[in-house]
Amino acid sequence: MKIDFVSDISCPWCIIGLRGLEEALARTGDLINADITFQPFELNPQMGEDGQNVGEHVAEKYGSTPEQSAASRTMIRERAADLGFAMKMSETSRIYNTFDAHRLLHWAHLEGKQAALKRAMFVAYFTDQQNPSDHAVLIAVAAKVGLDPMRAAAILASDEFADDVRTAERLWQSRGISAVPAIVINDRYLISGGQPVEAFERALREIVAEA
Repeated sequence: MKIDFVSDISCPWCIIGLRGLEEALARTGDLINADITFQPFELNPQMGEDGQNVGEHVAEKYGSTPEQSAASRTMIRERAADLGFAMKMSETSRIYNTFDAHRLLHWAHLEGKQAALKRAMFVAYFTDQQNPSDHAVLIAVAAKVGLDPMRAAAILASDEFADDVRTAERLWQSRGISAVPAIVINDRYLISGGQPVEAFERALREIVAEA
């Protein structure tokens, strides 16, 4: 089963969706041999170098009140915890630009370590509250999953893979993807959002049955 997981590092629902999908795949392991490729999507491509406070950002983008934003963070933390992921978002958390992170993920795919790097980036951002646009952070995360830190540094110091990432972003946008996570299966089926494990499992079983 070919799975394209379109997502962004700064999207909390993306790690919730990934955890849910992985659990559903574990439950259907006797039926499905999945090949997951992580595809780039930037929620905030115009975000400045210093990022923005998450509460301010959500208020500007969605019109949420501080109380609504806090309630949403609590709900997201609980959903993530149920899936075994420590989400430490708070009122002091910040949103950052993730383009360079996507460049490293493109490289990691070529090296066969994309899934490991994606998971480690989620931990660095949501659990450790690190800045995923900081090159030192990205290099350290790459090294942690067995990628060459010198090569990672060279990529980040250049514009290598920038065109590849932008081309992929445009491709998925042209296919109607405007929100993430978007899980595209066998170039035909779309599962949107951070669904519960049971919803992912049901969808996967239906796709297998139809095939």
